[in-house]
Amino acid sequence: MSMSVGGSSDENTVMSSINTTPLVDVMLVLLIIFLITIPVINKTVPVDLPKAVNIPTQTKPENITIAVDKNGSIYWNDKGVPSRDALLAYIREAAVRKPQPEIHIRADKETRYESIGRVMYAIQRGGIQKVGFLTEPDHGVRGYR
Repeated sequence: MSMSVGGSSDENTVMSSINTTPLVDVMLVLLIIFLITIPVINKTVPVDLPKAVNIPTQTKPENITIAVDKNGSIYWNDKGVPSRDALLAYIREAAVRKPQPEIHIRADKETRYESIGRVMYAIQRGGIQKVGFLTEPDHGVRGYR
């Protein structure tokens, strides 16, 4: 019992149909892999994240701005501060005012975190209750730069 496939008896003719069976097998394997791994990826700790809102700063005359440049130099309302001890003295003097002023920290984007951390530590030691960071608006640019 033999069976003839094709109408031609010539064996050298080119087969013009594509065998899709291997392609279907690969796609089914990928589908199974994705169906198994997606639930594993989505399991995280449920946390209610805060919504970010860009609120313009209310500049009051009693607010104090501390600027830190990229070299780590500290400025108190646009005046240079000679040392960290002098900064702490300025902060302690401001902490006893009634009402207590807010301190706004402006830092260059190239500033080391260590310099900003030292300023924040001095503010904490000085007894200031309200501290904020000033940033530039992103002007509609999404994502990280």
